Parts: sequence; structure tokens; C-alpha cells
Amino acid sequence: MELRHLRIIKTIADEKGITKSLGKLFLTQSAVSHQLRDIEERLGVKLFYRTRKQWILTEEGKIIYDTATKVLDEIDNATEKINDLRNGHAGVIRISTECYTSYHWLPAFMVKMKLLYPRLDVKIVMEATHKPLQKLLDNELDIGITSDPWPDKSIKYIELFKDEVMAVVPAGHPLTAKKQLNADDIVGQVLIIHSYPLDTVTVYQHFLKPEQKEPGQIIAVPLTEVALEMVKAGMGIMTMPLWALKPFTATSELNLVRIGPKGLIRTHYAAIRHEDAGKKYMIDFIDNLKEELLK
Repeated sequence: MELRHLRIIKTIADEKGITKSLGKLFLTQSAVSHQLRDIEERLGVKLFYRTRKQWILTEEGKIIYDTATKVLDEIDNATEKINDLRNGHAGVIRISTECYTSYHWLPAFMVKMKLLYPRLDVKIVMEATHKPLQKLLDNELDIGITSDPWPDKSIKYIELFKDEVMAVVPAGHPLTAKKQLNADDIVGQVLIIHSYPLDTVTVYQHFLKPEQKEPGQIIAVPLTEVALEMVKAGMGIMTMPLWALKPFTATSELNLVRIGPKGLIRTHYAAIRHEDAGKKYMIDFIDNLKEELLK
């Protein structure tokens, strides 16, 4: 039995006869009568009691009607979901970043997206932090925010924004007198980072390591607020991107110093699998994210 047969039976039963069902089936009366007769002959049973006023389902007809209702509802729901995905109205996005400091903007942005796209389910995958590209390739992530793209042909990178990583030092520290820091300025300092491994820390990866330099001591403090309080207390210095520092630097107790003669500039990308590049809800999400981060 084909889907069209189920739809014919359900429509005739709902409309209590053939005549009223024709407008919904977009068929002639002779075509509906012919197909219904063919269905009943195949099954070897009558599906309707024909009366002058209305058609009533037989016991066998009720079984087919119940099945038709369930099957057609499932088909209609599936079709609606596919249309939502195609039109960008619904979907699931698992997102992560390469650094814990990058999460402060996500909650407010997710609230905004929930209002714009109620059927878009966004999930933050915290365990993928520091390794978003690997998790993306493992299909455990849909969008990875990174400033260190891999040369992998299966990944598509969409630029989000550029930022500058600054040194955060306590007021009165000798480094505040400098216009810019060189690698030797950080040697011997206590460097406060958010988390290991050290190779994921931008100032080490792109500034100290190429010069074969290392800080005197490293302290890992995952909470930005706590780390900045330690800087204020003179327990060390730290480095953070300007955009991530915005909520914290309205104080005279902290000073920002440029790193290197041209500044330590990073480009952030939204990384997705090439196979997902055609999903409208994914591109819409990234476009909204880019707009949010450029505010």
C-alpha cells in the first residue's frame, strides 16, 4: 500500500464521503472511486459502509485509518523538520572555543538566538575547549571558534574578527613605563594563565616560543576575575585579548601594555566542516555571531 492510498482512505473517512474529499485530494470522483476500489480488492475487504448521507469505516477500515493517521503524521512532521532545516529555522549546533576566556559572550548571545530562532538548539561543549578543531573532525562539534586554523581541507574557516592580546600589569609595575614589551620583558615574570597546556597560550605560542624564551614562573588560574585580582595584588602579570578584557578593566589598578612592536594580533575564525557549509541555519548563526562580536 502506497502513501497516496493511505491519504485517500484518511481523507474520505475525515470528510465522511468521496464528494467532500475531492477538494483536498485534487482528484476527480472517478479517479478516487477507482483507486478506492483497487485498494479494497487488494486487501480483500470493504473499508467503508456506504450510506446515502455518509461513509462509515468498517472494522478493517478503522485499522487502516489508524495506521494512516500515524504514518501520515510522521511523514508530515519529518517534511516540516526538513523544510525548517533547509530554510534555516531549526537545527542543532554544538559549539566550543579554544579558550575559556572566550565564553563570556556566549550566554547573552544564546538568549538572543533563542528569541530569533526558537527551534535552533545551541549546545556549549565545554569539554572540547582547547581542542575544537579535533572535536570538529571527530563530529563531536559543529562550530569551533579558533585563532589557530589547521591546514585541513575538510574544514572551512569563516573569519569573525581580529583582536589584540595585551599584557595586563598592576599599577606601578615597572613594565607600565614601557610602550611595548619584548620577549625579555616577560622572562623572569610570574605569568598567570587560565589553563594548560602552555602551547595553547597565545603569548607563549606566538611570542615567547619563537624567541626560545620562557616566563620565570607560571600559575594557572581558570577564573578571569580571580586571575585579575592576583594581578592587582602584584602576584604576577597576565595576557588577555582586549575584547575579553572589556568587562574587567574599568579600574585604575590595572594597566594594559602592548606586546611587541606591532602588537600581538589574532584573527578569530568560525570553523565548520565543508559538508555543513550549505546548511542555512549554520551560516545564519555564524553571521549573527560575527555581528555580535563586532559590536
